[in-house]
Amino acid sequence: MKQPWIHSAKTDGWFILLPPFWVLLIIFLFQKQIQELESEYSFYTWLFLIVFVDVAHVYSTLFKTYFVKGEVQRRRILYWGIPVLSWILALSLYQFGSLVFWSVLALIAVYHFIRQQYGFMRIYARFEPNNWSKRIDELAIYSATIFPMLYWFKTPRAFTWFVENEFMWLKKLPDYTYFITVLYCIVLMVWIIKIILEVFKMKQFNIPKIALIMGTYVSWYFGIVYFNNDLVFTFLNVVSHGIPYIALIYIREINQKENHQLQILSFFKSTFGIFLFIGVILAFAFFEEFLWEVLVWREHLSLNFTVSKNWFQFLIPLLIVPQLTHYLLDGFIWRKPGKVK
Repeated sequence: MKQPWIHSAKTDGWFILLPPFWVLLIIFLFQKQIQELESEYSFYTWLFLIVFVDVAHVYSTLFKTYFVKGEVQRRRILYWGIPVLSWILALSLYQFGSLVFWSVLALIAVYHFIRQQYGFMRIYARFEPNNWSKRIDELAIYSATIFPMLYWFKTPRAFTWFVENEFMWLKKLPDYTYFITVLYCIVLMVWIIKIILEVFKMKQFNIPKIALIMGTYVSWYFGIVYFNNDLVFTFLNVVSHGIPYIALIYIREINQKENHQLQILSFFKSTFGIFLFIGVILAFAFFEEFLWEVLVWREHLSLNFTVSKNWFQFLIPLLIVPQLTHYLLDGFIWRKPGKVK
């Protein structure tokens, strides 16, 4: 069968499909060194994983939305309405308390992460008919992501999504871990059997789709369930989510478009343009995190002034607007992705 690469086997492999596998390999080979990194070099792990990958991937969306000439004018209500809605929603949530605010944001973020994996799976299955096989793939991708999160809700973990106790209220639910573990194993076995049948009976082998689903199982299970370590979770979670998203943006919105479509953005299509693209999103990411650090967290960077916590109810909802806008916009801008070369 025709392999449905987004760009090519090499590009898709290195930047979309392989990140969870090589990250996990690094974790298994260098567990002792990773513990040292976590304890002695937290600034650098924060800088490279949180700022230069996680936050940077948020700003890569600009190259599909606000940086595209005519796109904002074409969908003016969407592109101006979502940031306003994000600010109003964040401001309203914070009135119920900081923990409620971060808990809801964490659930929205989890949903966003899950839907990204589903979206990649749909792209790689775009040449396949809507039949029972695709339904099993969908079930597998949701099982691979939802089970670890449900496990996290009921089991003490040494890491957080945003803040401590953000999922504490979910621990009051009846213990369902045994049931979901059995269900998880059943779904995984059904999916594996389905792949075997496709290979040997139907002579079909969708390499990128299978690798994508396997990578999702690997990154979510080992990052959340198997290991109980903050840096390991961040490493697997952030790299497996952020790098593929940035790669998809560059491939789809710059590399695969003609110069007349890109207009001023055509400059980013050159070899130097790739580094400029990375530099732009890193600059935005660092500026945002710099504001968070000096105004709110003060964990890695600080200046000689402090902001009264009375202002946090206005400041934090404002600072969260880019991230929440990214979460909400993603539900619209990828809905009809169009043809992938």
